[in-house]
Amino acid sequence: MKNNISRRNILQGLVVGVTVIGFDLVNNSWVTSANTGSIADIPQLDGELLIDEAVLTAFSDDFGHIINRQPKAVLKPGSVEDIIRIIKFAQAHNIKVAARGQAHSVYGQSQVESGVVIDTSTLNQIHSITSDRAEVDAGVLWRELLQATLQQGLTPPVFTDYIELSIGGTLSLGGIGGTSYRNGVQVDNVLSLEVVTGNGKLMTCSREQNRDLFAAVLAGLGQCAIIVKATIKLIPAFEKARVFQLFYDDLATFVNVQRLLVADERFSFLEGQVVPSGNGGWRYLLEVASFYNRETPPDNNTLLQDLNYIPGSEQIEDKSYFDFINRLAPLVEQLKSIGVWYFPHPWLDLFVPDSKVESFVGDVVSDLTVSDTGQGAVLLYPVKTKRFQLPLFRVPQEEIVFLFAILRTAVPPEDAVVERMVADNRRLFEENRNLGGDFYPIDAIPLTQKDWKQHFRPYWGKLVSAKRRYDSRNVLTPTPGIF
Repeated sequence: MKNNISRRNILQGLVVGVTVIGFDLVNNSWVTSANTGSIADIPQLDGELLIDEAVLTAFSDDFGHIINRQPKAVLKPGSVEDIIRIIKFAQAHNIKVAARGQAHSVYGQSQVESGVVIDTSTLNQIHSITSDRAEVDAGVLWRELLQATLQQGLTPPVFTDYIELSIGGTLSLGGIGGTSYRNGVQVDNVLSLEVVTGNGKLMTCSREQNRDLFAAVLAGLGQCAIIVKATIKLIPAFEKARVFQLFYDDLATFVNVQRLLVADERFSFLEGQVVPSGNGGWRYLLEVASFYNRETPPDNNTLLQDLNYIPGSEQIEDKSYFDFINRLAPLVEQLKSIGVWYFPHPWLDLFVPDSKVESFVGDVVSDLTVSDTGQGAVLLYPVKTKRFQLPLFRVPQEEIVFLFAILRTAVPPEDAVVERMVADNRRLFEENRNLGGDFYPIDAIPLTQKDWKQHFRPYWGKLVSAKRRYDSRNVLTPTPGIF
């Protein structure tokens, strides 16, 4: 993890560099000019395959700044055909490949040691928007899609809290947010995909066509195919959001109110946080929003009925729908300006069973300090598991589960601090798993193949079959260590 902070100057939009002409089969390295030895010519590309030291250094890092695995080349594809060509070449020469969107992973998930990283950000076209769907490249950002769909009064049903993420990236994981308790996660709102399999084949899949591939790709962590295009469900968009922040002193009241709101669905958006109380302890923040149009504003009294928050603690604000969905943008700019954005981020995201949430979270919070989080957010909010339709998005087997996320920042950004936080993540992961819980695999948690088998059960056998069928030589996305 040495010199992580110096790697934060990620090269954006690089279009020039050392261009590769072949692969040295003897020395297992890319070459830029003819030399002695057995040289395999790389396929003709519409984009570029780069081996500049600066590029490779940039692509060996991610938002977590914890794991560093340096590739031997970075593909900036000029077309989907480039991805097909490189994967076929990699398969023929036993080279590992991983796709990378905005590199917002925190534990090296999109990195590949001595392999090829495919930078999907160059595939960034919005192909069409109709009354109920949008067809977009994998490298399009969710913010860009939202800006385009709002021009037609439409919106995707679910957004992650931070929307400067690529569509292909979040669909490889799940994509959870404050409307998920009503609309599922982002993968539940995908109508079809175009993917390049690990065997180098371009395929279309959906619930009706190549269903097994569709199920293996969405929330599949890039194990069977690379998403290159997605058709996303759209719904009518509202103009405004009335945002409520309500505070609670005790965990039991807080989670009971959240259970009530999950049941009656009175709000469009539901999240919550564990926040410092100011006296060394913690209190609880309910974040809810009602989406509306100007001519039909919501009734505050009806929305706030029976919510049992601390009297006088409520904060109410009206925002445009876009500003609410993009609400983290000012905070991110502030964190970038003071450098904290570039510190290591040993995040932890767990799904805690409803039946265990008060005891588990209560125990964690009783020992948790601000230094344990580095002043990062601590999220706690419920979702309905019946909204989740894709088999690889794993959650506990209860009607309601709670996302409990400690979005740690290592302060100071030192190895010892990171190691302590990662070790604590592993401890809490095991404790939650022993209670029947699961995790959202964006985390900084050291995992074994046995852990992955347990995570994906009872779908593990089908995932193994899909891997053998669509990535028969195990080319794709090795870093998580699933296979």
